[in-house]
Amino acid sequence: MKESGHPPVSARSLMAFGLSGLAAVRDLAGGFARRLGMGDDWIAGFVLAVNEVTTNAVTHGAETASVRVWDEDGHLVVQVHDDGAWRPSPAGQAAPGPFPTRGMGLWVARRMASVLDLDTGTAGTTVTMRFDRRAVPGQR
Repeated sequence: MKESGHPPVSARSLMAFGLSGLAAVRDLAGGFARRLGMGDDWIAGFVLAVNEVTTNAVTHGAETASVRVWDEDGHLVVQVHDDGAWRPSPAGQAAPGPFPTRGMGLWVARRMASVLDLDTGTAGTTVTMRFDRRAVPGQR
């Protein structure tokens, strides 16, 4: 059954956004997780990771980007794509230094997601994150 204004839980959600649309992206992701029955602690870590990656997309990649959210095999999957070819170094795998004021987005997202894949090249940049619905993001 379809909720008013929301796709059914089994459907994929797709949204284009720019810098001014980041709050709507957080609402989309959080709402999708809530409709799947995820609790507040789970949603908080999930939305934090989504926010970090989508913010990177429109501040380092391109003016506009897209986000897809779907449920697959017990995981909530988020894919963010922009037309930029930014090259994070070292791809958000190392912890930021003491008292950082920037450069933490991918590292935070990697800590929250079960899996984070980054593909960047001439066709743009795509970040795909998988969140295990059985574990609270960031608490593995």
